[in-house]
Amino acid sequence: MTTMALAEEVPSPGPAFYETAKEGWFWYHDPPPEVPEESDSHNNSTITREAGPKVFETRNPSMDKYTINDIWNLHPDEFQGLLNGVQKKAVQTPNEKNILEYLIMQDVARRKALAYANATKFVTQKYSDKFNINQVYPTTTPGISARVQEQQKEISSTILAARENHALLFFVGQGCGFCDKQAAILTYFVEKYGWQIKPIDIGRHTTLAARFNITTTPTLVLIKDGTEQSMPISVGVVALSELERKLYQAIRYLGGETNIDTFQTYDYQKGGALDPGAILETEEQPWRER
Repeated sequence: MTTMALAEEVPSPGPAFYETAKEGWFWYHDPPPEVPEESDSHNNSTITREAGPKVFETRNPSMDKYTINDIWNLHPDEFQGLLNGVQKKAVQTPNEKNILEYLIMQDVARRKALAYANATKFVTQKYSDKFNINQVYPTTTPGISARVQEQQKEISSTILAARENHALLFFVGQGCGFCDKQAAILTYFVEKYGWQIKPIDIGRHTTLAARFNITTTPTLVLIKDGTEQSMPISVGVVALSELERKLYQAIRYLGGETNIDTFQTYDYQKGGALDPGAILETEEQPWRER
């Protein structure tokens, strides 16, 4: 009874086996016609009329239905599609009309780019307080001299202030000629800043070399006293000016004064156009008309 009940509940997909047991291969039946499934692409599509510009014909387009004003006001994607089509038509059939159409499209593109460049220049000058970086990164000769002096002043004062609780590990190797050159440069650095620099032979101090993952000499690593903090400064011979700049950046990073977003930002640049996060500190909407 249970079997009969289950059989009544589950509909059979076709005739029972005992009803077709005598049929062989010659009892062939045409399969039922396939019903095409309705595609959901239309319903799932994210492309709508409001989503973006229509796609212009790119194969043998006709310019006769457009005016210069129409072309000038096309959406950039539509303009590019029309330009590509006109170019291909001119290449395929290089007659006078087709080439003239293509050159006119190119001329419109050039003039539109010029208009954009002029408008951009106007906006950057009108809103120079937001986009002009000459205040913090001047390009004139006197300005460059002042900028270099300001940077060097920050670098020197930061390195001098850090000499009491920072040190440089100088990893060297036997027969390393580059290490001798770097040692000569470090001599000037010690005379200028009074830092502690400890040479470490990676052949003798393998554990320490492995701790800092040192495989190449010379290598300089900055460590901070009383902490586990460290940071590589250079691999290979580095000039004194570059050593100072990299050391300055590493000291500030280990001290929490900068992060990876402001790693190269100087103090005098904070809050200006070269401070990446400065724009996030204001809630104004500069695009509103003044």
